[in-house]
Amino acid sequence: MPPHGINVVKQESDRAAALKLVPVSRETGDRLAIFVDLLARWRKVTNLISEATFAEVWLRHIADSAQLLALAPQAKRWVDLGSGAGFPGMVLAIQLADTPGAQVHLIESDQRKCAFLREVARATGATAQIHAARIESIAPEALMPVDAVTARAFAPLPILLDFAKVWLAGGAVGVFPRGKTTEAQLRDAPNSTGFRFETVSSRIDARAAILIVRGAESAQHFNRQ
Repeated sequence: MPPHGINVVKQESDRAAALKLVPVSRETGDRLAIFVDLLARWRKVTNLISEATFAEVWLRHIADSAQLLALAPQAKRWVDLGSGAGFPGMVLAIQLADTPGAQVHLIESDQRKCAFLREVARATGATAQIHAARIESIAPEALMPVDAVTARAFAPLPILLDFAKVWLAGGAVGVFPRGKTTEAQLRDAPNSTGFRFETVSSRIDARAAILIVRGAESAQHFNRQ
């Protein structure tokens, strides 16, 4: 039986499928593999992700996060709100590990998860800075300049926009995976005025969408497949 109870063949197939959809360099792939190995070791202690999703960790978490970098290709300084197990922030920090001037701020209030994130950053050389705090306690200007802000499965869209608005107003782009109900979320967001929205289909699940948000005097909604 392979370690962590995961079938090796299935895991390798999952990894191959993920990296086919979102190709990365060999060095980045090796760093992501270290991340996954540490996730396997820590997840039961810190309740990082479920057993069911870990069986498809490369597709459902690694590739789903890694695809975001191409949506803000000029961004070097990111903020990840509610980082949890490191998706998408740690994946982005690993992808940017060799990029001069890159920095990904991961904000997470759970101390055990922060300990895990620090270990991943140390082991992979990820360009990550871990903030063990609630988002509202972080002074936004202390993290500036910020090129992009992201969050995955963190909060309802109105709350997310409220947290991110300082950076968006400063010129950052928001890159937010929002799943299969993005259009409904936009309709129900009462504080969307002043933002420009674009929806992009996920490479991992065409039924799911990624919301691109920019500050604007008047909101306008675009769709791109």
